[in-house]
Amino acid sequence: MSIVHADPLCPPALPALIADAGDRTRMRFIEFFAANIRNPNTRRAYARAICDFLAWCHDHGIASIGAVQPIHVATWVEHLTVELSAPTVKQRLAAIRHLFDWLVTGQIVPVNPSASVRGPSHQVRRGKTPVLEPSEARALLDGINVSTIAGLRDRALIGLMVYSFARIGAALDMKIEDVYVQQRRLWVRLHEKGGKRHDMPCHHNLETYLHAYIEAAGLGGDLRGPLFRTIGRGTDQLTMTPLPQANAYAMVRRRAKAASIATRIGNHSFRATGITAYLKNGGTLEKAAQMANHASTRTTQLYDRRSDDVSLDEVERVLI
Repeated sequence: MSIVHADPLCPPALPALIADAGDRTRMRFIEFFAANIRNPNTRRAYARAICDFLAWCHDHGIASIGAVQPIHVATWVEHLTVELSAPTVKQRLAAIRHLFDWLVTGQIVPVNPSASVRGPSHQVRRGKTPVLEPSEARALLDGINVSTIAGLRDRALIGLMVYSFARIGAALDMKIEDVYVQQRRLWVRLHEKGGKRHDMPCHHNLETYLHAYIEAAGLGGDLRGPLFRTIGRGTDQLTMTPLPQANAYAMVRRRAKAASIATRIGNHSFRATGITAYLKNGGTLEKAAQMANHASTRTTQLYDRRSDDVSLDEVERVLI
């Protein structure tokens, strides 16, 4: 049974254990995605995890959502640890916990079978996001052909992520009105996770990139329109459609290849690149956390790759 095909807030189809349950259970399950989870990225990740778990339960003969026991959740987690990393397994277990909490408060099931299940241990002291050397980032930006609207857009987007430490999601959610003048300088307004608003003054290079893009694209009059947009097929002109995150990733990979950058960077690499460059140039961890809108400097430290230089220098001491 599928009752949510047209609803972008929910999974494309109901898992068998939910579809075979009563209307009240089905509706509560749909409400978990539509009403309880506001972040679209979290919604997609949770939908993937939950549908995978419920399909696994169905395949292993578990008759109903109410029949799920802690041993079933623990066995599924153990199965995941063979193929997936610890952070991914912990995220998927979190999705199951949140779903069953929601079902318990809705009086669909009496207890949360995942509450007592422990995920794999995982400690993070250093982030895994690939970063660029400042010279590589400079070469990437300077190598973009800005004689086209697409080139101006791409340079402005990459520059925004480097110079303002913006997440790709916050950058792509920007409206034209989120680029504004204050104290004689250009500022950007980023809408971060949890509805938090974050305002940042622009680096002089970013100011140049944004001015050039907005003026060439003629975006000044449509303040409520999306700042970064797709390019019309065959027209080389901007559409009214916001640039999807997957398209931004493909653009970054294409631009990196054109700049002969071998490091397999992604959208998030520019946030780590900007933070590391700032700290190398004498910036403080506290200010970096403030600029990145991190609640704690511990999070910012995951983006600090200054220790990579020390490691490389020490490796070269191994003379044989």
